[in-house]
Amino acid sequence: MTPDTTPPTSSAPPVLEVSSLSVELGGRLALSDVGLTVRAGELVGLIGPNGAGKTTLLRAILGLLTPHTGSVRIDGRPVERRRGSVGYVPQRHEFAWDFPLSVEQAVLTGRTRRIGLLRRPGPADRAAVAEAIERVALTALRRRPIGELSGGQRQRVLVARALALRPSLLLLDEPFTGLDVPTQELLTSLFHQLRQENKALLMTTHDLPAAAGMAGRLCLLNRTVVADGPPGELRDPAVWLRAFGVTSSDQLLTSLGVTR
Repeated sequence: MTPDTTPPTSSAPPVLEVSSLSVELGGRLALSDVGLTVRAGELVGLIGPNGAGKTTLLRAILGLLTPHTGSVRIDGRPVERRRGSVGYVPQRHEFAWDFPLSVEQAVLTGRTRRIGLLRRPGPADRAAVAEAIERVALTALRRRPIGELSGGQRQRVLVARALALRPSLLLLDEPFTGLDVPTQELLTSLFHQLRQENKALLMTTHDLPAAAGMAGRLCLLNRTVVADGPPGELRDPAVWLRAFGVTSSDQLLTSLGVTR
């Protein structure tokens, strides 16, 4: 399926609004005056070099970091009141795959913010988990221990875990890294479907061709927003050189992992 990269109309409601955001880590300014809006039905690719602040921005959007200045709003409300509306897909190495959980149990952990730590899941929670597992084509493996899964299957578990929350905003941290082609195609199709359902998606990636092919917009980040717009409008090499902090095209290609 060819992804629809047509941007939503300007009348689509903003799901994520980051305004004048600055974040300090260890006394150092990791993000400075970041502004970013992601609307319903939009997938935005977040691009930048290592250390540019992409993961820091995701953590701030999740409410895990307190901004030095600025704000984050989800569906028009402060993020502290809307954490249950944000689904997060971390990089695979950030999840404890040796923990004795089945696929179904792992996906259910995505509902913890809705259920609470000391409450038992109810029918609505079970239904959300079953739906999420079906959407990533893992129903037949729902009782399999997560430690026995392949890399592609593990990534699908993380996506299902985020979807089980039924979020309005989905944050994706390098979702295609190291995946086989069938899994890439399945997830690309799923993200396209989520856009059609008016979900907002923000995806960090080092895979520029994939981002340009999927995203309606690219946001180039290097501690602040260097450029933001549809891929077709970001053709000026100077913008990319500035975003990646390099001075030549060869250095840029190396930063992007592109070999001639």
